[in-house]
Amino acid sequence: MIQHDTIELLRECDAGIQMGISAIDQVKDHVENAEFKGMLDDYQREYAQLQNEIQGVLHACHDEGKDPNPLAKGMAWLKANFTMAVQDSDAAIADLITDGCNMGIKSLNKYLNQYGAAEGRAKDFTRRLIELQDRQLKAICKYL
Repeated sequence: MIQHDTIELLRECDAGIQMGISAIDQVKDHVENAEFKGMLDDYQREYAQLQNEIQGVLHACHDEGKDPNPLAKGMAWLKANFTMAVQDSDAAIADLITDGCNMGIKSLNKYLNQYGAAEGRAKDFTRRLIELQDRQLKAICKYL
């Protein structure tokens, strides 16, 4: 059971990171403020670094990770594109990113509870991802 919970928790982290990287990719070319754009680039690099670590563990367990839910990814894409069409501003982008961070934090905490038998290393990765999203959320609030 521990192996199953460990892999499932890591897979959810992998999918969440993919969503975060994709969300930043969708909006960063629309960002006007250079500091904000640099911040998004920095967070994207942090996501990629954490993803590499998680995927390394998954590959060692002979698992390929998990793609984000296609419906969730599609809805996020629609919301981002609709928002950018209606209100193409740094505040709108900050609003989209903070919503994504809040959803990610909520989901990751749910998965920590759901996969309670996961190994400590998987829980540590999850907590690091939650902390990353929380830092991002707090840093971006000044652009709302």
